[in-house]
This record gives sequence, C-alpha cells and structure tokens, in this order.
Amino acid sequence: MAQDDGHVDVNFGQVLYGADYNPEQWPDDVWDEDVRLMREAHVTTVSVPVFGWVSLQPDEETFTFEWLDRVLDKLDAQGVRANLATATASVPAWVTRRYPDVLVMDEDGVRRRHGNRHTFCPSSPNFRRLSTALVREIATRYADHPALQLWHIGNEYGTLCYCGLCAEAFRAWLRERHGSLDQLNHNWNTAFWGHTFTDWSQVEPPVSKGERAVQALRIDWHRFASDALLNCLRAEVAVIREVTPDVPVTTNLMGAFFPLDYHRWARELDIVSWDNYPRPNDPPETVAFNHALMRGLREGQPFLLMEQSPSQQNWQPYNWIKPPGLLRLQSYQAVAQGADSVMYFQWRRSRGGIEKLHGAVVEHHGRSDARVFREVAEIGRELEALGTRTTGGRVAARAAVLFDWPTWWSLRFSSGPSVDLDYLEQCRSAYTALHQLGVQADVLAPDADLSAYDLIVAPVLTMVEEPVATAIADRVRAGATFVATAFTGLVDEHELVHPGGAPGPLRDVLGLTVEETDALPPDRTNAVRLGADVETLPAGTELPAGILCERVFLEGAKPVGEYTRDFYAGEPALTRNSYGQGQAYYLPTLLTGDGLRRLLTALCTEVGIGSPLAGGAPPPAGVEVTRRVGPSGEGVLYLLNHGATAGNVRLRPGVHTDLLTGRTYEGEVPVPHRGVLILAEPTG
Repeated sequence: MAQDDGHVDVNFGQVLYGADYNPEQWPDDVWDEDVRLMREAHVTTVSVPVFGWVSLQPDEETFTFEWLDRVLDKLDAQGVRANLATATASVPAWVTRRYPDVLVMDEDGVRRRHGNRHTFCPSSPNFRRLSTALVREIATRYADHPALQLWHIGNEYGTLCYCGLCAEAFRAWLRERHGSLDQLNHNWNTAFWGHTFTDWSQVEPPVSKGERAVQALRIDWHRFASDALLNCLRAEVAVIREVTPDVPVTTNLMGAFFPLDYHRWARELDIVSWDNYPRPNDPPETVAFNHALMRGLREGQPFLLMEQSPSQQNWQPYNWIKPPGLLRLQSYQAVAQGADSVMYFQWRRSRGGIEKLHGAVVEHHGRSDARVFREVAEIGRELEALGTRTTGGRVAARAAVLFDWPTWWSLRFSSGPSVDLDYLEQCRSAYTALHQLGVQADVLAPDADLSAYDLIVAPVLTMVEEPVATAIADRVRAGATFVATAFTGLVDEHELVHPGGAPGPLRDVLGLTVEETDALPPDRTNAVRLGADVETLPAGTELPAGILCERVFLEGAKPVGEYTRDFYAGEPALTRNSYGQGQAYYLPTLLTGDGLRRLLTALCTEVGIGSPLAGGAPPPAGVEVTRRVGPSGEGVLYLLNHGATAGNVRLRPGVHTDLLTGRTYEGEVPVPHRGVLILAEPTG
C-alpha cells in the first residue's frame, strides 16, 4: 500500500530466503530441476533477471519476454516469488555499438570499450531513454503476475563517468547548488592559488591530470556523481511507481562504499537491501558495523540481505571456502542486526565467465547431497519454521555512531593532517568498542533524528553544518551524552573552515576551541591520563593515544584527562562540558589499543546503557548479543558465538524460549562455537 510520502509499506510476512537466479544462462530443461531444488532448499524468493537486458531485448526493435514468462510461471507454480529486476545492470553490446555515448570515460579521460559491468554513463540521454523503455516494458508485462513481490532496480550502482556529457551535467548541478559563479568561487575559496573561474565552461571534473587542488570541487564532484547515478535509479523508479504503485522497490547497496552517499540513496527506496561479502579475516564487528550502517540508512528500519556467498568469493585473493557452520552464523548475524531476508549470490554456478568459481547454492556437480546445499536447505528449513517471529523487529539501540559520506570524501581528499587518519576505521572502532560491550548501536547520518539516543559518538566528524550542530546541542541539552574526537567541526559543507576554527558550530556544546593540531608519526605516541574519576575509570588511569593530538582553549569545559608526553604534557586531553541536562565530552586526540573501549565502557556506565544480558554485562569475547523488538513490542534476543570456544552468558530473569529448537533457558546459558540461539523473551 502506497503511503502519503510516496513510499510503499513493506511487509513480506516471512523472512525472505533465496538467491540471484540467472536462468538465461541455462537451457529450459534445467529450469524444472532448479525450481524442484528451490523447494527442497525452502527457497521463497529469487532475484531475476538481474543481467537479462540482452536476453529480453536482443536489438532495439525486438523484445523477447517469452522465456521469462515461462520462468516466472514455473516459479509461481512452486510458490517461489520474484524480486523482479529491471535488468539494466549490464548494457548489451548492441547498445554501446549503436550509441557510443553510453560508454563511460574514466578519470584518465579514456573512453572504455564495451565489456564487464556498470559501463553506462549516467548522463547519456540514450542510456536513459533505452533503460526506462525497457523498464516500462517489464513493468507493464508483469504488473499483475502473481510471482511479483519486489522490484530490484539496477544492480550495485557505482561506476563514475568523467565524459563531456557528465562535465556539462556537473556544471548544471553546480549552478543549481551554488546559484552563481561568484558564489561558487566564494564557496570553493578559488582565490587560493589564483584558481578563480571566470566562466562556467572552465569548471571541469577532477580528472587525474586536471584540477585536484580545490578540495571543495572534488567533494562537490562526488556529490554530483552520486546524484547522477541516483537519477538513473529515480528514472526507473518513476516508471515502476506509475505502473505498479503498490509494489515496493529496492536496489542492492554495498555497505561502506566510498563513491556513493547512501544516505541520499536510501530516501528513494522502500526498503534498503545490501550485499555482504566479508573478507576471510574480517572480525564479526566489522560485518556488524556494515549491517548497522545499512540499517541506519532508514533510521532503524529492517533491511534485506540481498546477496552473500554460500561458500567462496572468486574475486578475493584466495578463494577460501566457508567452514561448516559459518554460513549459518553469518546469516543469522544479519537477521540479528535487522535483516528480514537471507539471500545468496547465486543460485547455480555459472559454467563459464569470470564468476564460474564464485560460490553458489547449486555447485557445478548439481547434487543436492553436497555440504553447501545441505547447509543452505537447513537454514531455509529453520527460517520457514520461524515464520513471522523475527520479522519487522527493530534493534533496540540507545547508542548511535555518526557516519557521514561527505566527511569521508573530505578526509580522503585532504592534504593533511595525517596519512594514518582513516575516517572509516575511526567510525568502525567506535562501533566495535560498543559491540564488544554488547551495547547496541545504530550507525546514522549526522542529520538523522537523534531523539531516541542517550549516547551519541561522533568520531572525526570534520564537516559539520549549523543545523546538525543545533540538533546535537538540543539533544545534549535534553540529557544525552555526546562524544567528539580530534578534528571535529573544522569545516562547513563547502569545505570552508568555520570562523574561529574547530569545533565550529559545536563550540558552545563542547565548551572549547582548538588551538592547533599535532600529527604523530607511527613512532610517536601519547596517552591520556585521567585526572578525575570517569565512572569506572579512576584518576590516574592512562589510555593510549596517537595519530592526532590537539591543544585546546577551554571555554567552559572542564579537563578530566591530560596528555602525558611532549611539550603539551599536562594539557587537556579529555574534557567534559555540562550542557543543559546532558554532558559533552571532547577527546582532542584519537585513542588507540583498548583505550576507546575502556572510555566508552565508562561512559555507558555513566549513562546507564548496557547489554541485553543480566545486569547489562558485556558478553564473553567472541559472543555477539543483539535484541530486536517486534511491531507488537515482543523482544527477541540473539546470541551468536563467533569465538573459537563455547561461551556462557547470563540471561535476565525469566524463562526464554529458543525459537529454533523450542528449548527453554533460564539463568546461565552456554553458546557453543558458531552456535546460534534466538530467544523469545519472557512476557508479562
């Protein structure tokens, strides 16, 4: 049902389970075997035909939908629904041969030849015309097909184009954003180095041999490039909304993906979906951060896990296979973190091409008694038995970590302060510290609604706009605790340093001004020695620090920690400012080692935030604990053991029932290695 804001209510009535399905790669006689195996694996949903453009339209004048008709009918006959793709992800060769403007130009100014994926220029009128025409044909033909469940727009958008068409579109975008050339010159501070523009035609994309000294240009270019690709999605969604206004839409995002500002993208989607491909050595906290980031794009709404490999990923340096139990653990980690689906890429391994060694539910041998297939089928059986017990639930978070794409771009393109300053890693470190404590945290845009959060952590939030600062100050005034770190609030949205320097519009709430910033090479370290008790951290406690150390002027804030080394030893290294009903902490350095976890442990205690376990205690090392609250207020507790050994956790009072096995637990509960418990909390 369409809502007043144009979005569609999403309620699938079950955890979606399935895979990307590419039947066009296989003869008809394989299709019947596929749908038989899908039922054996308890598959409910498949994404089809993501790369099917040329199979649906072999030339500009011809559409060949009959094969897809038969596929959808076979799926429907077995009760399998379709995430129906618009099929625009892979442009046919006939398109690029007839319309070469569709091909992208890279940042070296080289026009790409046909091949690979994502080779379309988002500013090409021919791509826009042909892609939306295809979408209209698909939407019209299948609007009333009973298999249609969800629209899958494009696929993994992300290739940027630097061609002449994009240059012209960039200039038009800049005119709308800045209003005039004079204002653009002001906002970009182009008087520096004499880079002032005197005509719009002089403004070019930041190609590799072009203008890269105007940092604001590079940031605006990424804003534009993200919007340009987003406009391709918007164009397809507009057709979909016209033809099927009550069918939800999504596209598969890719976690912490640098080129695109997913906060803007999520506004166009009815539900966020994303593709989870962790590296072999990624700790579970890194994966959980990505889930929380995707969940936070729509401020806590459940999301879809659209892709993961059931076994191995061919594009990584070593095509390791997931050992027994790991796929199940990773799948339920997604559910625990807010997913209402578990899906794979892909259903059947390709016989040829670059992904013939990528994992799939059905291997080359086609056997259903294979280990991977049996694991997939068992997960499907469990999810089917769960029914709606876990769907629609939101992660009950009182802590938030702020993450901002323009700040990420700004720090990546900045000349200084340190090559070791990694914005993504700083944000992940803050989330990891909370995750290890069992403290649930959402990863949110700085301009998100913060009213539900009692602890707000903003690592290295360099780019701060006035409305964001006002919202943070209002939340602290109302009782929240705010934590900022070095290099916060230095610049505005145009990359101009705020009057008076850092922390800019956060100066009042933090109660200080930054005097100067020291950048420490790896062989120089410092530490924060606490001079006053911070809850569980007594005076004299030392927390290791490095990378950046700022000297500050206190303007109301009180020092609670001091540097231990260098000429600024004894100067404030942690401050606290009482502001209304709340507290604002400023850490003018970056804690290393276990320093941040220890500090956030103390601040969580101060705020009264803990894990969902008895007494709010942290879980054992390696055990992940998450709580989702359903639409009717029912709580579900997830216990997942990523560690090498079994771990025991103590539950809050009452009898908890495992939704997977029906067993009941009370008091201390063992969680085996790679074990998963999904516990319905006591009622009443």
